[in-house]
Amino acid sequence: MPVLEGLWGPDLRVQDSGLGVGVCPDEATHSPVWGPLRTPPVTCGGLSLALELPALLRQLRAAWRARRGGSRGTERSDESTWVEDEKEGEGEGEDEVKKEEEEVKQATGSRSAHLEADGRQSTCHPVVLLAERRGSFPLIDLRILKTSDQRGEVESSTRKKVKRLLSFQRYCHSSRLLRGDVPQTPGSLHLLDEDYLGQAVHMLSKVGTWNFDIFLFDRLTNGNSLVMLMCHLFNVYGLIHHFQLDMVKLHRFLGMLQEGYHSQNPYHNAVHAADVTQAMYCYLKEPRLAEQLSLLDVFLGLTAAAAHDVDHPGVNQPFLVKTRHHLASLYQNTSVLESHHWRSTVGMLRESGLLSHLPADLSRRRKDYLQDIEQQLGSLILATDISRQNEFLLTFREHLENQDLDLTLASHRHFMLQIALKCADVCNPCRDWELSKQWSERVCEEFYRQGDVEKKFELEISPLCNQQTDSVPAIQTGFISYIVEPLFEEWQRFTQPSLLSQTMTGHLKKNKARWSRLRYAQASVDVHSCSRDDEPEGGEGGGEEEEIEEENIP
Repeated sequence: MPVLEGLWGPDLRVQDSGLGVGVCPDEATHSPVWGPLRTPPVTCGGLSLALELPALLRQLRAAWRARRGGSRGTERSDESTWVEDEKEGEGEGEDEVKKEEEEVKQATGSRSAHLEADGRQSTCHPVVLLAERRGSFPLIDLRILKTSDQRGEVESSTRKKVKRLLSFQRYCHSSRLLRGDVPQTPGSLHLLDEDYLGQAVHMLSKVGTWNFDIFLFDRLTNGNSLVMLMCHLFNVYGLIHHFQLDMVKLHRFLGMLQEGYHSQNPYHNAVHAADVTQAMYCYLKEPRLAEQLSLLDVFLGLTAAAAHDVDHPGVNQPFLVKTRHHLASLYQNTSVLESHHWRSTVGMLRESGLLSHLPADLSRRRKDYLQDIEQQLGSLILATDISRQNEFLLTFREHLENQDLDLTLASHRHFMLQIALKCADVCNPCRDWELSKQWSERVCEEFYRQGDVEKKFELEISPLCNQQTDSVPAIQTGFISYIVEPLFEEWQRFTQPSLLSQTMTGHLKKNKARWSRLRYAQASVDVHSCSRDDEPEGGEGGGEEEEIEEENIP
């Protein structure tokens, strides 16, 4: 039995995100595109539920206008008047419907030449759907809508899903990708809607720069920074084409991955995962590393970066051990969180079926091939365990001193991916001060929350989790001195050094000096306040007399 009865619930289980799979209205029911979806477009009352939002709104408006006369007529007591008004309403509604149909036909005709040039034909409903999308709204699977008993009220979880689907613009070109009609322009951003999120698209064009503001990007993407960043990076490296990834399965996997992070965590959330992924991309571009990496190495590195903290509970391993959490027992108090992150990622990969189609090598079966990929992902994620810092640092230092790193060997490339992921996971102090300060405050806030829980249940407060004694400057100064600086000194030696390494080292030195000044300033303030508290009682009595005299003043 756990020490804290009722404290832990099933919230650590990896659950399906529940996001409905977007359907493609520009494919016919008998089209092979519906094969992996296993579900043709759903209709209800003659209205397709796979419509894009503008077309659906036009239909609903036309249907309401067609019945508007009848609804108004019910308020009248005279039956004859009601009949006349209903007829007028029906006539007006028919005119509106005809007008809507004419607009649709005109729009379809104006785009016919463009469709012929692309060699595509619209096999969807000739009246309801447009040949090309109108507006910047994504395609929405309205089957996920679950209204409650009260009219007009929608469940909060469903509202959140719809909001995410509205902001996620991959649906704009999903059917085009499924048909294999992919733009050949290098670095193309065809996974995003070019008519929407212009600032986010512009930011993605500079995703390889070190001053990339992940907080701004997350706001521009409405909380979908991890999904959109991964889709873009997969496209930049050509991983979708190389591994023949199914776009529906890819989106489902990334959606599950993003939803697997706890948004209530100040630090270990999906934004942190996106930040680590962006840093990992910058490291994979280092000339000495990029020349030798295979596409499988890139796939493993980006996926491990995105999933390295999935389903993080917001507390550290000692807390799980002292509260006898089931994860601590499952993994025998060794790399508890990292093992859980790895197993959760494997479960999502298998559930989404993202890699189920990969061909096996001639010498290995498909099962062994997939298990090898899962094991390599686990090796990368387990390397982020901070308790193994010295182990990796000593091995890295020995390789550099002996100059025996041979990146043509798969084992040496994998080791460097581990080092790159470790650097990306703790690179916050190497960012610009404004970004670094935000991350520092977030991680300390998460520490303090754990300390408050431990204090509430009368447990020993873990190191760095006591808000009264552990200040943010003190925590960050120690973290930089003992963790970040030794690791990035060796990374700079490996890059010989590159421009990026010099930039990171410069930020690291400035940020450490700034945290040190803040720490000493805060310490001086604390000493001054303590000296005031230690004043003699006479002084305190004099103060009381002055307060009494002031109270007696009329």
